[in-house]
Amino acid sequence: MHSKTPATEESAATRGAVAIITNRHGELLLHLRDDLPAIAWPSHWSLLGGGCDPGEAPATAIVRELQEEAGLTADSLTELFETRDEHGSGQIITFFAASWDGDETRLPLSEGVRLRFFAPEHLDILTIPPFIRNGINRHLAVRPS
Repeated sequence: MHSKTPATEESAATRGAVAIITNRHGELLLHLRDDLPAIAWPSHWSLLGGGCDPGEAPATAIVRELQEEAGLTADSLTELFETRDEHGSGQIITFFAASWDGDETRLPLSEGVRLRFFAPEHLDILTIPPFIRNGINRHLAVRPS
């Protein structure tokens, strides 16, 4: 007999959340991931975020992840859309948008190599996971100027 994992357990284990954080200049906060073969997208620039704990909603996970990874509390956190990280973790990722106008070099980074704000026109030269790049581009295409 084949047993199936309950949907709530399955969805929690396969979900994550990331935040597109912009400052007043329209720059985006990116996170350079560690160079560890055991993680998805090592040595790539990405957005802050991570996986949902069992039973945790993406909106709760992103608040927790921002605080855990960078001691960051972002303003005006808004849910945007979902996409799947097809070629990395396989998770369904919920994208959020937020604003923050601090000095990223002063944040207490607990994961990864560094945080840095980038102007949107400079993102093309960075190594960014495809699903993150697509999510950023999708957000930039519809945000007000």
